[in-house]
Formats: sequence, structure tokens, C-alpha cells
Amino acid sequence: MTKPKETSDSLAHPVVEPAHIVVPERRRSAGDYFALALATCGVGLIPVAPGTWGSAVGVVLYLGLGRLTERVFDYAVRRGLDLAPQQFQGILTTVLLFVILAVALAGIGAATRAEKLLGKKDPGAVVVDEVAGQLIAFLFVPWQTTWTWTVVAGFIAFRVFDIWKPYPVRRLEGLGGGLGIMADDMLAGFYAAAAMSLLVTLRSLYY
Repeated sequence: MTKPKETSDSLAHPVVEPAHIVVPERRRSAGDYFALALATCGVGLIPVAPGTWGSAVGVVLYLGLGRLTERVFDYAVRRGLDLAPQQFQGILTTVLLFVILAVALAGIGAATRAEKLLGKKDPGAVVVDEVAGQLIAFLFVPWQTTWTWTVVAGFIAFRVFDIWKPYPVRRLEGLGGGLGIMADDMLAGFYAAAAMSLLVTLRSLYY
């Protein structure tokens, strides 16, 4: 005799569905909040043009570093340290390079973590890359010529190259994670730095 096939409503062998376990979302740690603060630089969550606000933070940081270096340099000279005025630019450039390196390294880690926390690839709220790129744009601008026009021109130049993304800037986005986020904007910053160097040179020929 053939054994009858059991149905899903059999009383003898009820079908017990496995319980659905809901895994609660992990609470953000202090490190998560620190990474988000660094990645957004306090302005990334502004709903309108966060990248432009990030560049503005870079401009403010550049001016602050320049003023601070200028004061330290003047203090050292007053204290009797034998420094020529021409050495100031080299010192400022060195300071900028160290700060750019620090922002880049910290930004890679923070941006990588922010991508996971925000659940998006290269989220617009991450603007630490714009800060680094904007600092690079001013690398070859002599501090003595840091008038309003150089600050405005450097800001515009970086925004143009950051949005335009000439080759191979856009290709660097493919690196993925925080490295890709930082690399493309930093290269855009070098394009802007070259443009600013040319602009300052041309202006010095006529003034």
C-alpha cells in the first residue's frame, strides 16, 4: 500500500516555520561619530552644495595656516633667529605639505568609514576631500601675493576642476573607498595649483 502524502496541514506533523530574528542596528560608537565629523568637516550635511562649503573650509584653513606661520616666523626673527624674508615661503609650503598629508591620510580612513555608516558610495556629505584639494590649489601661490583676487581665483579654479574632472581625475574614483574619494579631488587640486601658478606668473609680468 502506498503511504499517503502528508499535507502541509497534517495534524501529526505540523510545519513549524523558523522564527524571524530581527537584528538590531548597531549603535554608532564614539569612533563612528569622530569619523563622520572629520569626513563632513562640520559642513557636509548642509543640504545645498556641500562640496562648495568643503572648499570654503579649505580656504579658511589655508588663510589660518598662513597667518599662524607668519606670526611664528616674525616671532622667531624678533628672538634673534637668522631668517631671511625669502625663507618664509619655503616654510609655509612645508607646513602646507605636512597638513595636506595629514588631512589626506586621516580623510582616507574617515571617508571609508563614513561610506559604510551612510550606506552610500562617495556620499555628498563627505567633503574632507574638497578640503585637501583646496589646500593643494594654493601650494604655489606666494603668500606675499595672497590678496583677495588670489583667494577667489584659487577657490574658483579648484571648484572648476573638481566639477569638470579632466582626465584622469574621474578614473581615480574607481579606486573605491576612502582612497578613491580623496584621490580624485586631490588630483583636481593639483590641476588648480598648476593653473594658479601660471596665473600668478602671468600677472607678475604685467604688474
